[in-house]
Amino acid sequence: MELEYDLLVVSAADAGDDDPLFQAGTAAFEAGDTAAQAAALKGHASAVLGYVSDRFSVRSRGAACRPTQVGDATIGEREGVPYADLLLDWTCPEPVDEHVVRSGLFPDGEGYVKGTKTIVTYEIDGRSGSAALDAANSSFSTAQAWYQRFGEFFLLGAEHLLTGIDHILFLLALIAGSRRLREIVLAATSFTLAHSVTFMLAALGLVEVPGVIVEPIIALSIAVVAGWHLWGIWRRGEHAADLETAGRGHFSLDRAGWIRLGVVFCFGLVHGLGFAGALGIDEAWSWTLLWSLLVFNVGIEAVQLTIIAAVFPLLFVLRRRAPKAGLWATGAVSAAVSIMGLIWFVQRISGS
Repeated sequence: MELEYDLLVVSAADAGDDDPLFQAGTAAFEAGDTAAQAAALKGHASAVLGYVSDRFSVRSRGAACRPTQVGDATIGEREGVPYADLLLDWTCPEPVDEHVVRSGLFPDGEGYVKGTKTIVTYEIDGRSGSAALDAANSSFSTAQAWYQRFGEFFLLGAEHLLTGIDHILFLLALIAGSRRLREIVLAATSFTLAHSVTFMLAALGLVEVPGVIVEPIIALSIAVVAGWHLWGIWRRGEHAADLETAGRGHFSLDRAGWIRLGVVFCFGLVHGLGFAGALGIDEAWSWTLLWSLLVFNVGIEAVQLTIIAAVFPLLFVLRRRAPKAGLWATGAVSAAVSIMGLIWFVQRISGS
């Protein structure tokens, strides 16, 4: 199990009324001392194991399987944040074909975090798969149907985009700066292909880029894509929505359209790393996990297409009926998004 270190220390200390764990664990966290962090967990292993085993369980035919910690906890890192790595071995009363796994780790009631999600990958007695658990769906059976497992990841992907304001603003910047339906379709497709590639490579442990690099670039990408449209308005005024030259071929893009498409693709590669980092999966290659990640990505795209279908037609009609109003509207959206992106960029660079 990989659990965020500082959250585990606070929760376990609170649940077990173990103030020495809180004092030692917090001091080690603030000092950034991984050896001291591991020592704090080792010195209070019973409190840590008690907290985890009470909230993460495996059952077979209704009977609880007994967890035993194997070795001492070690300290890893994700996106610059220390994580506690615990190896637990569950012993079940008898061999069965189906196990029920439940997670109630870091519930909202503790008041430290909200909306915790636990990603579980498993291979038990010939059954393998993955599942996403949260407060609404806190358990799953290893005998669950494939569509149940994939449905969980589809909803997780949809929810992730809806709660990811930076990715939504990036999408709004794409919509505002697109002059034709074909441009937003091609831009969205380019963005999708790019972030799908890096998202799955990163989540499967094949590519690793630190979050301190990825997150500022994501913020900068929002400002650049939004600023691109503002630059077009400044340079061409009321003709900013016009194609500069007649496009050729099926895509019918002018030179500016092709350049913008390339920029969107490059930034999409970075956004994929951001999706993977937020999901918190970093596992070795497996077909089971790959299919779950694909479904997660489909959930992201379903929301993305829904937003495009809802917003772009409104802008298109406004541009047709009141060109100046349409130009002002897209300019205002782009300006707001660009400013927000720059603020985030400065904050993420400075670490504030």
